[in-house]
Amino acid sequence: MSQYCARKGPVVFSKLGKWAYNLSGFNQYGLYRDDCLNENEDVQEAVRRLPRDLYDERNYRIMRALHLSMTKTVLPKEEWTKYEEDVKYLEPYLNEVIKERLEREEWGK
Repeated sequence: MSQYCARKGPVVFSKLGKWAYNLSGFNQYGLYRDDCLNENEDVQEAVRRLPRDLYDERNYRIMRALHLSMTKTVLPKEEWTKYEEDVKYLEPYLNEVIKERLEREEWGK
């Protein structure tokens, strides 16, 4: 029986996912995966629906990352976002927005 990790997959996939996560580089700026989503209308609406504290934390991470990028530096390694600690904070709001949009489109037919 294979081991499973918290991300709902075999350990092999979590090791591959961790490798790809670290290779992406956004974690070196302290960003989460959801901070890097392309800002289409659905993502913008999901961000608008975030509770104030999550919204402020997101803005802080993005502003810090922009500053680090402009100064061509990264955070010290101990401050990088770790794969296991990455929180998909926007996903529930985004799923809700997409579901609502699809429902509106279905009603519009």
